[in-house]
Amino acid sequence: MKGPILPDGAERLGLSGTALQAAWALLDHAVAQQNIPGGVALVARNGYFATYAAGHAVMGNGVAIPASADTLYDCASLTKVVVTLPLILMLSDQGKLGLDDLVAAYVPEFGQSGKHAVTIRQLLSHTSGLAAHWDLYSHGWTPNEMFACICRMKPAHVPGTRCVYSCLGYIVLGRIAERLLGEPFAQAAERLLFRPLGMSASCFNPPCEWRPRIAATEYDPALGGFRWGRVHDENAHAFGGVSGNAGLFATADDLARYAQMWLVSANAGVEKGDTVAATMHAHTGQANALLSPSAVRQALSSHTPHIPGAHRGLGWVLKDDPADVTGNGLSRSSYGHTGFTGTSLWIDPERDLVVVLLTNRVHFGRDTSIAKLRHDIHQAVAAAIRD
Repeated sequence: MKGPILPDGAERLGLSGTALQAAWALLDHAVAQQNIPGGVALVARNGYFATYAAGHAVMGNGVAIPASADTLYDCASLTKVVVTLPLILMLSDQGKLGLDDLVAAYVPEFGQSGKHAVTIRQLLSHTSGLAAHWDLYSHGWTPNEMFACICRMKPAHVPGTRCVYSCLGYIVLGRIAERLLGEPFAQAAERLLFRPLGMSASCFNPPCEWRPRIAATEYDPALGGFRWGRVHDENAHAFGGVSGNAGLFATADDLARYAQMWLVSANAGVEKGDTVAATMHAHTGQANALLSPSAVRQALSSHTPHIPGAHRGLGWVLKDDPADVTGNGLSRSSYGHTGFTGTSLWIDPERDLVVVLLTNRVHFGRDTSIAKLRHDIHQAVAAAIRD
């Protein structure tokens, strides 16, 4: 990306400056209504991006830290598509696994209790039959004991017959990535994704000295304070803060860099043999990431055509899936994902558009909904497009 612009330069994004201000005003309104303590919105287009921050990253217990463009947020389930998905696709590109391979080929202990026929593709597309969630964290188990519990589970329904969003499936995918890459999950993410893409603020388990830059999530009575720099997802925390389903902390800028890889690959990647070199122009120079054209096409195709109402790619939520939060403003080819803490990343290749929304909506309690805010911001950004 070429760099940030101010709303009065919105024409570089092919957007109306007035309409872009209206999108920012939605964030201000959500803060004023105390739906969220604060947040950061980013719109990227035509190689440029505009970022807006409102409210506070931390607000309570006598601490008030304003949100800024550089605030790190607990990305929650964005971890699934920003880290786990690309690592699995890279392994597929390298021939180290096949998407239709049995999970039990790589994790033999997973093949028990009626899960012997579950495939990598089914885990990625949430059609594996695994339950949506399970309390692994409250038993005092070690990470290996928690993983063994998943492997012992019976499917909640027949694999391949339903699309049920499952954190458990992505925990398994994270373990597969570790085994095949021969290194810890967080280390693989740093080496293969964050460093090549210039995602300099992205990490698992951010260091203590970064705390003033991090948005706090939910108040935890056991801590006597907010979860601040510690992953909100209980299972991910029990896995040491690093898991295939959650644990990523990142800024809006870093997520936009990651999204740009998908945009370039989908639109006009520079082919080198059987790979696509997706190049991002950033403040600090260039970074490259490699995904094959076939991997990109696979991820952005529907893998649930036989399941009524579902429209899921590999990892990604596709247009008109029940989890699509964009309304009718983005194109049929748009795709994205949300995170429980109040985050989302959406990409529209037809419009060369990326929209990042980062909030810590659970700061006021996990029952607070930002469904309308997500919808309205995507609608407002789409309405701002002028070229």
